[in-house]
Parts: sequence; C-alpha cells; structure tokens
Amino acid sequence: MHLYPLGDAAVVVEFDTVIGPASHEQVRLLSLYLDHHPIPGMIEYVPAFTTVTVFYDPLVLQYDEAKAKLEMAVAQTTDMRLDKIARTVEIPVCYGGEFGPDLEEVAAYNRLTADEVVRIHSSAEYRVYMIGFAPGFPYLGGMPERIATPRRSSPRLAIPAGSVGIAGMQTGVYPIVTPGGWQLIGRTPVALFRPEMTPPTLLKAGDTIRFVPITKKEYESWEGHAT
Repeated sequence: MHLYPLGDAAVVVEFDTVIGPASHEQVRLLSLYLDHHPIPGMIEYVPAFTTVTVFYDPLVLQYDEAKAKLEMAVAQTTDMRLDKIARTVEIPVCYGGEFGPDLEEVAAYNRLTADEVVRIHSSAEYRVYMIGFAPGFPYLGGMPERIATPRRSSPRLAIPAGSVGIAGMQTGVYPIVTPGGWQLIGRTPVALFRPEMTPPTLLKAGDTIRFVPITKKEYESWEGHAT
C-alpha cells in the first residue's frame, strides 16, 4: 500500500499498480469502512481500479492528519468481510441484428460463429471494478480472451442506451446515449442509469454480472417495464 498527496486537498490510497481481485477487494473494504466511519473533514472519496482517493477540507484537516487517519482506516478493514454484501446481477441481452450490428465482425475477427460469440460472452461472469466514463457505465473484468476485438476504426456519433459492446479485452454496457467506438454485439432493455431513483445507478463496484441472452420479442416485451 502506498499513500501520496493529490494536490493540496486529497490523498490517494494505492493498493497496487495492477488491476486484480485482491486490490479490488481492498478498494471495496476501505470504501465500505469510509461509508460507515467517515473521517472528519472528508468531503468525498472516489474508488477506482486499484486506488481510493479521499478529498478533504484543508481548513479542517491537514495532509499528515488525513494520511494517518487513512492508514488507521485501512488497518481496521483487515477483519472485515465482503461476502455478506456480494451481489450478482443478471442483465438480459438481445444479441445481434439491429441491437448488435458488430456481432458478425467480432465473430469474423476471432474466427468464430456469431452463436459462439454469444455463448462465450454470456457464459462468463464479470466483476464490476468501477463505475465511470458516463453515469452508470460499468468497467468490467473477466471477459474471455477468445472474443477480444479492437475498437472500431471510426467511432459512432450516437450509441443507443443499453448497448453492449467489446473493445479489446473489455466488455461493457452504455447506460446513456453517447458517442463511442466499441464493437456493439447486443442491447439490454434494462436501464443502468435511473436518475429518478436512489441510488441512480443499477450497478456498483463489486457486483458480479451475468449476461442472459433473450429474443427480440422478449426484449420488446421487457422494454415496456424495464427496471
């Protein structure tokens, strides 16, 4: 573990320089601890792949104090467990066709059939490492290398909300309409960003994700009461 300042009002707690389950668990444990035991003077904390950045009010808290309190907080997490808050979320996806216009390209790139890509993509379990880029966008780990595909050479100006894509070794779901260059292989009728709800994002760091194939008819019937 390494702690260092970020500007004059933040401390970065870095657990590792390599993304992996162990460092991610430490990020989640510290985040959980800060939820229940906020440091006086702390404004907010931002979890990422291997770090937690804590922003504080420099009129209330000095860097050395913040660093010492965070070192104590990390020490308090050694006996904490995450198994009781672990959550698995199933996301229905209609693959291919108008919902996944790049499915055939992904298949051709990897010398597979479209059905094989769907089977491989939907048979894996994915870990949400962090939420970022757009409201509710999950950065996922665990995609099989067999279906890894480079980004499109020409990004699209508008990707529909719910689109499931592949970019290199990553897969993810666009929660809102946004430009993007990922290879689109399907779409979910489930809203990942719900600003009228609390919390406004369906997913959170630490969730396990499973993609479940559905038909176009199921997609259309689901869309009317997406949750």
